[in-house]
Amino acid sequence: MSSFEVRGGRKLRGEITPQGAKNEALQILCAVLLTPELVTISNIPDIRDVNKLIELLRDMGVKVEKLAPDTYTFQADEVNLDYLDTPEFIAQAGSLRGSVMILGPMLGRYGRCQLPKPGGDKIGRRPMDTHFLGLEKLGGKLTLEGTDFYRIKAEGKLRGTYMLLDEASVTGTANILMAAVLAEGTTTIYNAACEPYLQQLCRMLIRMGANITGTGSNLLVIEGVDSLGGTEHRMLPDMIEIGSFIGLAAMTGSEITIKDCQIPELGLIPDTFRKLGIRLEFRGDDIHIPAQDSYEISTYLDGSILTISDHTWPGFTPDLLSIVLVVATQAKGTVLIHQKMFESRLFFVDKLIDMGAQIILCDPHRATVIGLNQQKQLHGITMTSPDIRAGVALLIAALSAEGSSRILNIEQIDRGYQYIDQRLNALGADIRRV
Repeated sequence: MSSFEVRGGRKLRGEITPQGAKNEALQILCAVLLTPELVTISNIPDIRDVNKLIELLRDMGVKVEKLAPDTYTFQADEVNLDYLDTPEFIAQAGSLRGSVMILGPMLGRYGRCQLPKPGGDKIGRRPMDTHFLGLEKLGGKLTLEGTDFYRIKAEGKLRGTYMLLDEASVTGTANILMAAVLAEGTTTIYNAACEPYLQQLCRMLIRMGANITGTGSNLLVIEGVDSLGGTEHRMLPDMIEIGSFIGLAAMTGSEITIKDCQIPELGLIPDTFRKLGIRLEFRGDDIHIPAQDSYEISTYLDGSILTISDHTWPGFTPDLLSIVLVVATQAKGTVLIHQKMFESRLFFVDKLIDMGAQIILCDPHRATVIGLNQQKQLHGITMTSPDIRAGVALLIAALSAEGSSRILNIEQIDRGYQYIDQRLNALGADIRRV
């Protein structure tokens, strides 16, 4: 098991460019299964989860060619359906949460798919009901074998229908959308997710020949077509990396410029960090964070304590609450962090408390952070990364801390952040992979 040894307390300085968006990549890559024609995708992040999905597609029979470090072509003209019955497929798909996104395109194009229960972060329950209920309404018939193997098959061609999703699930919406574009008739998806990554998927499918209206809203209407063609697609920068770098700059008192951020696609992220007192300057499509000796958490107009919570888009993304929490530990003031979606995502705060942070874990979903106002540095400890986002929050804490820290289980971090140690060392960090 690899680990990071981090020497903290260093000021960072320079420019950094965010990787392509991981959460978009997992959807976009699965969409190549919808057409036998060539699809070219650029700005693909070189991270473990994405690379494993590309390997899965290749093993399923998709022709994959790497044109550049971040650009690939895909052609799914000879998909091997028999591979879905092999132990190798079960092992591959079961280790990767993103494999769930093959369900929609495979059902839409081939009329069947099967999947072991996907893996991924241990951040609480992540039920797949929305996926399967939507696919069943289109005509798929679900069979559950045991407790962890799903088979879904269409008896005849999928047919469009109206559905009101029980939750605005991003991956659930993506799966249903990818099946619906090849279904007969009209599919209406109400309470659809509308994250920028889902909007990107809609735009890609439209370029491939799909008929979709309502992109960017929670009401999608899809007129099914007989087939889709090839296209070219470039992915957005990763908003979670951008938010992580904002938090890193504030926590370490550093001056950093984040390049090519696609600022209009960031939603509430910049303003949420401004509520923590962090100064941001927009320079074209770059975000400059000047060095700050201190930053103060806002209060509500009546003076009451600020609450920062996650919500479906256009609310604040849950993937950045870990970063907000760790940044608040050195702010002036108090904030309540409310993680609504996942009941285990705050279970890394004990490590921050061991480092000297003042945090009250109220329950699995809420934590109150009393900022130290940079009057007392955190101190280095040995800790374990429980999931991707908490792992980077702990890395930020270690970079700001006095002394040395060791972070175990960094394979979790590698799943979501591209060469993070090398990129931060280029800014002046001291991170050693051992």
